[in-house]
Amino acid sequence: MIEDNAEAVSYGLPLAQANAAAAGGVRRVGWLFIALYGMAYTGLWMALLPPILMGLAMRVRELAPAHATGSLSLVVGVGALMALLGNPLFGRLSDRTTSRLGMRRPWLIVGALGGAVGLAIIATAASVAQLLLGWCVTQLAYNAELAALAAILADQVPAPQRGTVSGIVGISLPVGMIGGTYLVQALANSTLAIFLAPAGLALAAAFVLTWALPDRRLAATQSWRYGWRELLGGYWINPLRFPDFAWTWGSRFLLFAGIAVLLTYQGFYLIHQLGCAPAEVPHRIFLSTLVQSSAVAIFSAAGGGWSDAVGRRKVFVSGAALVYALAMLVIAFATTYPWFLAGMAITGAAQGVYLAVDGALVTEVLPERETHAAGNLGVFNIANVMPQSLMPAIAPGILLASGDSYTVLFAVAAILVALSAWAILPVRGVR
Repeated sequence: MIEDNAEAVSYGLPLAQANAAAAGGVRRVGWLFIALYGMAYTGLWMALLPPILMGLAMRVRELAPAHATGSLSLVVGVGALMALLGNPLFGRLSDRTTSRLGMRRPWLIVGALGGAVGLAIIATAASVAQLLLGWCVTQLAYNAELAALAAILADQVPAPQRGTVSGIVGISLPVGMIGGTYLVQALANSTLAIFLAPAGLALAAAFVLTWALPDRRLAATQSWRYGWRELLGGYWINPLRFPDFAWTWGSRFLLFAGIAVLLTYQGFYLIHQLGCAPAEVPHRIFLSTLVQSSAVAIFSAAGGGWSDAVGRRKVFVSGAALVYALAMLVIAFATTYPWFLAGMAITGAAQGVYLAVDGALVTEVLPERETHAAGNLGVFNIANVMPQSLMPAIAPGILLASGDSYTVLFAVAAILVALSAWAILPVRGVR
């Protein structure tokens, strides 16, 4: 295990900042640490995303074939609520953890172990109720791990390097999604292996990062009271007191509103606008996901590095959002599947740059970064999760008013994403 810097933790400082103070400069994190950090993120996404994409649907069809659609909506919807509530909560708990292991290590371990338990419950469930229980455990546990992982970027990585590291982290999502989906297909004959093989990889990656992490330690005297008022207050940050964070949160929310529309209604769009046969839709969505994910991976790494090199964040975030909005218009007015694929490739490139640089930007406008990093990043994560529930509730009204026009629906999504580009401009604390 990499030894903790005792002087750094006695002052509650991240190791990178403590070394910088001692050396009079900025101590950059090494590529080994970055690789292990990215592997932990990749493992988490490999375990968490395949159930959403196909695993839960497979199990629901086995357990309740007559009510599969409604049962799946119930399981996914309640799971999303657990994610929404769990991430800020576990972030706050991580910020006040006084364990001898450090502030983040316990939650990396507990989250990875709990996620494996939840996936095991899903794999062996004999009813939809048990399936729901397993998915709730899975979402809560992996969001505990996710809160700790997000805080490590603010804790350990110096500001001039955060764009690059955030870009590497951005690659983890498409890699995890494709890798996890491949495992599900390869192990399709074993329900237990479909869920537990990705969980095992996620657990191994979390333990390796835990071993290598120079974690902060919080003395018992540095902790603070955490009652009901603090619990409820942990789900919001005063926008008048911290306007830069509020604008950044709003920009991310608007971008993910557009992403939610694209992901949720892609299948119906292919059938009703492009005239695809329903039997062709799964294969065409796989191809579009592969194209988009490849673009996300390439441009996430490149975008973060570019941002670090020029020392600017806002122009990359705003520009990427505008490109995503234009790509949504390309998709909205597409008349052929290749045209649609071109739009998906552009959305992937824009999403890669946006998430890499915005991930670095938010750590630089994060309120109370030294004491509440994980909890406040949990509040920021609400901007990622909330649109996934909100937009599917709003979109049917747009479709009804427009005569079931997916061109109109996707054009509205493009407008929301364009507003995301505008929302980042008032941020003053970052160039």
